[in-house]
Amino acid sequence: MKRRKSLAKYGIYPQRFLPAVQPQEVPKDADLDHPSLYFNHELSWLDFNWRVFYQALDTRWPLLERVRFLAITANNLDEFVQKRVGGLKRQEAAGVHSLSPDGRRPTEQLDMLRRAIQRMHHVMTETWERDLKLALRDEANIVICDYADLTKTERKKAEAYFNDYIYPVLTPLAVDPGHPFPFISNLSLSLAIVMHHPARNTLHFARVKVPDIHGRWYRINSGKKLKLLPIEQLIESHIDKLFYGMKIDSVYAFRITRNADIRRDEEEAEDLLEMISEELRERRFAPVVRLEMAKDMPLATRQLLLREMELHEDDIYETDGMLDLSSCFEIANLDYPQFRYERWEPVVPKIFVQSDPAKEMEDIFSLIRKRDILIHHPYESFTATTQRFIEEAANDPHVIAIKQTLYRTSKGSPIVKALIRAAERGKQVAVLVEVTARFDEATNIEFGQMLETAGVHVTYGLVGLKTHCKITLVIREEEQGPRAYCHIGTGNYHAQTTRVYTDYGLFTCDPAFGADAINLFHYLTGHAPDQHYNTFLVAPRNMRQTFVDLINQEILQQQKTGTSRIVAKMNAIDDVLMIRELYRASQAGVKIDLIIRGHSRLRPGVPGFSENIRLVSHIGRFLEHDRVYYFHNNGEPIVLLGSADWRRRNLTDRVEAIVPILDRKLKNRLIKNLEVALQDNRLAWDLAVDGSYTQRHQAEGEPEKNLHDVMMSNSLKRTQGEVPWDL
Repeated sequence: MKRRKSLAKYGIYPQRFLPAVQPQEVPKDADLDHPSLYFNHELSWLDFNWRVFYQALDTRWPLLERVRFLAITANNLDEFVQKRVGGLKRQEAAGVHSLSPDGRRPTEQLDMLRRAIQRMHHVMTETWERDLKLALRDEANIVICDYADLTKTERKKAEAYFNDYIYPVLTPLAVDPGHPFPFISNLSLSLAIVMHHPARNTLHFARVKVPDIHGRWYRINSGKKLKLLPIEQLIESHIDKLFYGMKIDSVYAFRITRNADIRRDEEEAEDLLEMISEELRERRFAPVVRLEMAKDMPLATRQLLLREMELHEDDIYETDGMLDLSSCFEIANLDYPQFRYERWEPVVPKIFVQSDPAKEMEDIFSLIRKRDILIHHPYESFTATTQRFIEEAANDPHVIAIKQTLYRTSKGSPIVKALIRAAERGKQVAVLVEVTARFDEATNIEFGQMLETAGVHVTYGLVGLKTHCKITLVIREEEQGPRAYCHIGTGNYHAQTTRVYTDYGLFTCDPAFGADAINLFHYLTGHAPDQHYNTFLVAPRNMRQTFVDLINQEILQQQKTGTSRIVAKMNAIDDVLMIRELYRASQAGVKIDLIIRGHSRLRPGVPGFSENIRLVSHIGRFLEHDRVYYFHNNGEPIVLLGSADWRRRNLTDRVEAIVPILDRKLKNRLIKNLEVALQDNRLAWDLAVDGSYTQRHQAEGEPEKNLHDVMMSNSLKRTQGEVPWDL
């Protein structure tokens, strides 16, 4: 409890987080565009990261999973600083004075973010140094040690390791008139060394990059204990070997973050692939936007770093402890199963299981012809369903064409291998590889080139639009003629993330869906911006307006029957136009439940504006990633799923696909899953009108309702026949 009280100074209380900035009071006569009705986008994202961080404090989770949540928080913050802080600094430098929906200019937002990020830095470090390190030592015999803590024998072994594996790859870079200040790569850990020449009595500076080729930690098995020494301490303890003849005065760690928000003009590009490749080169040398350093770094060294990196004091983030907590992923991945989640293996849906081993296995296309199939990852296997679909398509002699969008995928992707195999067998294969997927650009370019070499028709996205939809189209020659089979998903074709991200995938051979999928791919690979769709909601073509129409339909039904309801589950919500429509629906009395994992500009519970809107966020073992939309429609529910959130970038700046669920049983299954999420009392956080998030807890005598546990249990029951596979 003492630790919890110590965190109260940061606005952190048990199971509750206060917003970094209190929202304004909403005037009674405000219109729906009034800034007080909208939370700040950037601060709301930080609120999300606080909810992730809280899992590192929650002792109900296994110890190494708490360490993992700390690493996730740190990694999330790194990306946020690169993209969002970098983007705001670029706007500030360009003299942008336009207001955000909550009424703030870029400079004002930067000031707020600096304070909020400093707060997060301090709390993460404090939690690591004063809580998790001690818990690792006391509960798991994992000792995070300093070099001074090693025995003589351990130091000898450490020195041998340094000499053999570390010393040869170090590159000390001096700074003097003959050696300009070295280039420092993004998110790299460095040592700033100040030394003097004893004979000449001259002061010198050098930088040494801490190599990451062998990881962050040097491991020492000490009886029943595992000792982990940060590699930078091993380097520091032998730093004199790099500078023989010099006297070392000080060694301090620092780390920089560069701007990843590079402005590009796709309309002017002659070659999108070449432009993205050039952007990747530019990003290496992009301006530094954050400097993390040891709190006690000498003033002269600090000023040197600020001057050389063209930074201001406000860009410094002091740390009283270890830099770069994202390296805690290595600790979280240690083979200590007693301190990890109980292993979960995604089940194979019963419809995909061969019922009679004596018979030949039924192909996946005949399964889809029987009826639409809904898959829910990571509860149900990606390998046995989606991957099987693409691999069978590649091998099936009756398949004549495969078309797919690839936004992100895994290294050594079985999907890419199957597509290459299909092309080599003479099938028509077309793949849209999105080369502007942030931080995956280089990987996607490599995959695209591999596919092209194999004879796949590859396109690299549309000018001015990111292609974010998740869809595969297979054309198969059958007795009645060619038939289109589709997979439409809410997540990427990524074998690794499907074990962690919750996502849905729909398999169908409905002719209307097939026709829309064909039209969509013609749009993606050709020129057809006004393409027509009968069932698909496609952004930016018709998706926004269709959602607005569905909301308006609920408003009209509310006026007639008083029973209207909307439930929407997505990653984030920030589109002002959609939020305004939800406020209108709330004012009309429509009950609205929003299940939003990440950030929200929407402010629920404002009297007269959004008192009929509830917003809940789930943070837990799996990352909630699926997008599902449910409209009551006077008892004839409309349920849709797909790739798009209600964010401006999804509805306006990306190609997205949302599809209606037509099968009644599958529709009911999705509605039931939404209700399970709304009833959760373990992972759920409720957003209040003041911007605070409060974690739910079960009432006395009430059973725990953990969304992820319920979904895992239901998947097992479906596999074992206790529940029909489509419910």
